[in-house]
Formats: sequence, structure tokens, C-alpha cells
Amino acid sequence: MAGATTAMQAWLGSRAQVRERRGMQRGTEPQGILVDLASNDYLGLSADPRVIEAATAALHQFGAGARGSRVVCGTTAAHQDLEEQLCLLTGQEAALAFSSGYTANIGVLTALGGPGTLIIHDAHVHASLLDGIRLSRSPSLEVAHHDIAAIGAALAGRTQPRAVVVLESIYSVLGDAADLSAVARLCATFDALLLVDEAHGIGVADQGRGAAHAAGLAASPHVAVTATLSKALGSQGGAVLGSPALREHLVNTARTFIFDTALAPSAAAAAARAAAIVRLEPELAGRVLANAAALAARCGVPQAAGAVQSIPVESAARAAELAAGLRTRGVSVGCFRPPSVPDGVSRLRLTARANLTEPELEWAANTVAQAVESAAKDGSA
Repeated sequence: MAGATTAMQAWLGSRAQVRERRGMQRGTEPQGILVDLASNDYLGLSADPRVIEAATAALHQFGAGARGSRVVCGTTAAHQDLEEQLCLLTGQEAALAFSSGYTANIGVLTALGGPGTLIIHDAHVHASLLDGIRLSRSPSLEVAHHDIAAIGAALAGRTQPRAVVVLESIYSVLGDAADLSAVARLCATFDALLLVDEAHGIGVADQGRGAAHAAGLAASPHVAVTATLSKALGSQGGAVLGSPALREHLVNTARTFIFDTALAPSAAAAAARAAAIVRLEPELAGRVLANAAALAARCGVPQAAGAVQSIPVESAARAAELAAGLRTRGVSVGCFRPPSVPDGVSRLRLTARANLTEPELEWAANTVAQAVESAAKDGSA
């Protein structure tokens, strides 16, 4: 009967009430913001005229969409140029573009996984990596954050013929960096593959070339990299970078590559131009880190390794309240709370973009600092 409440509708309503009560409700409304400290556009390249020009030219040449999977008719010159530019930027031998960073992570892990592959992962890795591990049907082991000794013990004691160690170069929540060199040495010793998610490293670390490049791990046979094109490169999509043999394996076995419509050529062209800009203009990464230092200092937190700086908040509800209050004052900040982070780790995330002007940065940082200081006083009253 029309208007009747089904069991599913009742359950959805009850879950919404729980989220509201815990400060975990999210929305998708467009925002009119004076200063953006929330986006992942670290270098401001999403609005760079050169990037827009490349996307526009690809639209006219190839159309609005890729028209099919990369293995059918979806591969264009824009995709090939993108993969070449990513290799030039990171120093990797081969690259394969996916429709998103999420599908890249799932694709590589499911293609490398199975009963004969042990996957060892840091407790703080991205949700896309965790989903890829679950879908891989591999035996897996989670180790405590930055616990290199546990990784070594797991590799030394494994019974599987293959192993993959999964880390992020710069972690998205705490903003801290992994010791890639130490873990890469372990992987070389125990004949394992180190898979590094460079979502927050590309465009920022090592003059934009990424943390794996900084650690001297480009083109290492024991290292592969995943990247997103939607953060520092200002576009959309993802990629896996590594050996030519890995690329060939993914083309033939990664389900999120074979059965997914290819990345739109315009997005591929935009990301290719952005990758070239990052490589040729390393000062962009320098501006990100300089702005990050200024933002962290004014907000009274230690500077994190990447573009994102974070301010711990005592609860999810308080984090949501602070973010909403700042939005009304014209500053957009990220709000990390469960399920994005564990209970007790809620925080505001502030992105220090390269194209923030000094007045914008000063005003926004002061506004955030004052709001946090005022909330702390209220909490202690």
C-alpha cells in the first residue's frame, strides 16, 4: 500500500537517527566558501588554464566519454600520454590508468592476491586498500601502525610463496610518513612486493615526484605504486605504476580494469598535463609545504609530512560542530570521524594548497585557530 513503511525503510530511518545522534551524518550539498581548506586540490591544478585547455582539447578530439573498456575501444592517445607522463614524473618503468584511485587499489590487490599470496598491511591504510584485500581472497595480516618489526616477522614466518606489503607513503589521517626504505629492504630480503599508495605523496613529496622516488625506490623490482589523479593532479582517475610485467598482468587480470569503462579521455588529458606541470615546476610542491608549515604553526599542531594538516578533536560530534561553524564563517575544512577513522581519532583536516594567497592563508588559519581555542575553553568550563 502506498505510504506504508517497509522494514527496510524503517531500518534506514533508524540508522539515520543513530548517525545524527553521534555526529556522523554527512551531506552532499554544494558550498559557497570564501577559503577552501577541505579539498584535495593540493597544487590548485584543477583550475589551471593549461590543465583545462588539455581537457577541452581532448573533449573535442575524443568526445565526452571513453565509449568502452580499455581492452575494447576505450584506450586513446590521451590514456597513453597520461601513462607516459606518470612514468616521467615518478621514475617508474610502466603505468596503467584506471577510472579512479579506488579501482586502481582494488584492481592491483585482487590481481596479485589469492590463496598463495600473503598480504600484510598497516592498520591505517585507505579503505580502498582494505576492500581490495578483502576481495583478493588472500590470507591477510594487519600490523600496528609503523610496526616494521611485525612486518619483518610476518614475512620471515610466512608459508605462502608470495607476499605483498601494503603501506601509504603519507597517511591521510595523521599525516605521518612511512619508512619506505626500511620496509623495502625487508621486502627485498624476503622476496616480497611492497605496494605503496602515493595518493598523498604525488605532487607533494620530493618536489612532487612522490615519497617512493625520494626513497630511491623508483623502478625497484620489489616496489609498485598506486596513485590517484584527483588530488595533486587536479583531475580524476587512478593508476598503478611498476614493472612492465606487472602492467601486462593487470591488463589481463584486473577486473576493475577489464570490466570498467575507461577513464574519460578529457580527464586523462588533464591529468597528463598536470603531471608534466608538476615535473617541470617543482616549486609548486615547495609552496604546498611552506603553506603547510604556516598553517600548522598558527593552529598549534606539529607539521605533518604532506599537504594535509590535522587538529585532533575530542569527539565526532564536536568535530562536526566545529566544521559546520567554520563553514558559516566562510572556511571549509575536512571533518574526519567514524567510520572514516576509529573512535577517538576524530579531527579537522586542513589542506595547505599551493595557490592559497598569504592573506587567505592568514585569515583562514586565524579563523580555524580561534574556533578551536574557543571550543577548548567551552569544554573546560
